[in-house]
Amino acid sequence: MADGRRGGGSQGGDRMLHTRVKTARGRKSSSTRWLQRQLNDPYVVAARRLGYRSRAAFKLKELDERFAILKAGQRVVDLGCAPGGWTQIAVEKVKPETTEGQVVGLDLLEMDAVPGATTFVCDFTDDDAPDRLKALLGGPVDVVLSDMAANTTGHPQTDHLRIIALLEMAYAFAVEVLAPGGWFVAKVFQGGAESDLLTAMKRDFESVRHAKPPASRKDSAEIYVVAKGFRKGAHL
Repeated sequence: MADGRRGGGSQGGDRMLHTRVKTARGRKSSSTRWLQRQLNDPYVVAARRLGYRSRAAFKLKELDERFAILKAGQRVVDLGCAPGGWTQIAVEKVKPETTEGQVVGLDLLEMDAVPGATTFVCDFTDDDAPDRLKALLGGPVDVVLSDMAANTTGHPQTDHLRIIALLEMAYAFAVEVLAPGGWFVAKVFQGGAESDLLTAMKRDFESVRHAKPPASRKDSAEIYVVAKGFRKGAHL
């Protein structure tokens, strides 16, 4: 779910020659365009060089550089963590192997283990998913990350409702588990969070911002909501 999608400082200054991909027999032209974009994407190149699971890692890295979200010793939840790029960045910053920090990730897709993190396969929309996460965490957390995205149907209204439903579920979980002063960072799409949800966030947090990190492709409708300074009990 945490899939990768403008250049910026985080891509490591990679310079590369433009690679052209010939249309192979049996390959659709759309597949050829996708492959060519991948081969000529500096974030893809940088992800391979640095050992990140996906170019999506740079989106969280850039959001963290801008807002200073992640710190050593925090407890972090990563919703929609596969293939693990965001989890890797969280582990780098939290340093769970040398601090009391903890990184726990969940996704409905199988993924290889990320050293320093606890991850498991589960659909976050399942009724028991929040309780399973809470059991692993054993207490309040400092950051809830969500790069979840619903499968698209091609019907804009339906897709928008699915996206908002996931966001609302992630937010409901966040207000249950966040410690005072905590962070909520989640993927939204064009137009940002719905007005009712945005109103709730502004009530529950000291500040709420929308941001599009440079690693998010220009043609992508995705942006992120970054909520800072959770006010415990404000939502009650």
